[in-house]
Amino acid sequence: MFEGKPYFYGTGRRKSSVARVRVYQGTGKVTINERDIDDYFGLETLKLIVRQPLTITDNADKFDIVCRVAGGGVTGQAGAIRHGIARALLQADENFRPALKKAGLLTRDPRMKERKKYGLKGARRAPQFSKR
Repeated sequence: MFEGKPYFYGTGRRKSSVARVRVYQGTGKVTINERDIDDYFGLETLKLIVRQPLTITDNADKFDIVCRVAGGGVTGQAGAIRHGIARALLQADENFRPALKKAGLLTRDPRMKERKKYGLKGARRAPQFSKR
């Protein structure tokens, strides 16, 4: 469908999700892992999160989004796609930077699950203390 057409690329990350996003000139269609956004995300809030960079820059119907996302859960994947779209839009037009920066879409959300440590039941949860 998009083979050979010029595109802008952005890599987005959140938690343990990584999204490889391509932004093409088009009509506003969003495809995630070769599925339509409505098929991929059930919740309306996740669809809004994904489209947020486009609505902020008033480009909701000017670009087609094709992305591959792997790892994490649905919320992390939506955040990763949003980050990737924002970075790709920055390649398309550098004038979008102030609006995207103000909305905090260019910053990678660094919060990840902390690893479990040995001797503990979870990341920080210690075994119950027994006096005797």
